Amino acid sequence: MMEIGSKAPEVLGHDENGNEVRLSQFKGKKLVLYFYPKDLTSGCTTQACNLRDNYEELKKQGYEVVGVSINDEKSHKKFIEKNNLPFPLIADVDQTLVQQFGVWGEKSMYGRKYFGTFRTTFIINEEGVITRIMQPKEIKVKEHAQQILGE
Repeated sequence: MMEIGSKAPEVLGHDENGNEVRLSQFKGKKLVLYFYPKDLTSGCTTQACNLRDNYEELKKQGYEVVGVSINDEKSHKKFIEKNNLPFPLIADVDQTLVQQFGVWGEKSMYGRKYFGTFRTTFIINEEGVITRIMQPKEIKVKEHAQQILGE
C-alpha cells in the first residue's frame, strides 16, 4: 500500500494503446494518478470530464494526469474517444496497480457486496514521491481538478 512519502513504482502499466507508462516519463512534473471504478459510468465520466475541462490549467501548474481502472484497452479507447480525454488511461486488468496502491477492496452497493476500485487520487511530485492522497469520501467528481489545484 502506498502512503505519503512512498516512492511510486517506475512501471505504472500500459495505456489504451498498449504503450508502457513509466514514472520517468513525468520527471520534472507533478503527476495526478487517479484511480476510478469503471469506464463510461456517470461518476467516472463526470470526474474525467472535469479533469479534461481543466487540463490546460493543471498543465500550467506543472501537473500531468493519468487515469487508472481495471477496464481493458478497448474500453479505455472508447471512453477517451467518447469524452475527448487528453490524457492516458492505464488498463490495470490484472489489478496489479490497484493492489499495489491499496485502492482495491470490498465495496457494497444496494446491499450487494463485490470487489472493486476505490476512487482515490495520488499526487506524485517531480521526484516520484507521493505527496498527497485524496481518499474516496473527499473526492468531488464535479470539482476534482479544483480540489487538486487547491481552489
